[in-house]
Amino acid sequence: MNLTKEQKKERSSSLASDIKEAAGIFFTAYQGCKFTELAGLRGKLADAKCKFRVERNSILEHALKQAGIEGVDASLLKGPTAVAILKKDGDVALSAKGLTEFAKTNAAFKIRAGFTDGTWYDEAQIKILATLGSKEENIGKLANALYSVVASSAQVLQAPIRDFAYVLQAVENSKK
Repeated sequence: MNLTKEQKKERSSSLASDIKEAAGIFFTAYQGCKFTELAGLRGKLADAKCKFRVERNSILEHALKQAGIEGVDASLLKGPTAVAILKKDGDVALSAKGLTEFAKTNAAFKIRAGFTDGTWYDEAQIKILATLGSKEENIGKLANALYSVVASSAQVLQAPIRDFAYVLQAVENSKK
């Protein structure tokens, strides 16, 4: 599909605004994957509030410059490239998990890199990120840990009072 210069500028600025508002972006190589497989990936990533889109490298390069993202490796924009753009309220770990699971089942799909919170991640780091739980799971684990600390502290503080009550009862029973 041939795009006019104006259409390219429009797509580039639209993509740049999406990237500026994003919590993260993942760069992938999709060549060799079937359209139906990529549609399944899009559905899986939608649960993580992540949008998967195929874009021309030149448009993507201009969009990254407009978004102010620096340190882009030139090898990221070689060959067919697709990006997964994570919305602000999306889950980075869940998105990384969806991409790595798809890469395991589709040999043609490769994760090239990721960018979130001003930091670049390579494929190995993204796989580690995918092993983390989702935001809700991590909040649940934290709440459980905090509750167990409070509960055990309460038991320790109640023990002397309880033991003192047992001693008083034993003294009362012995005097009867």
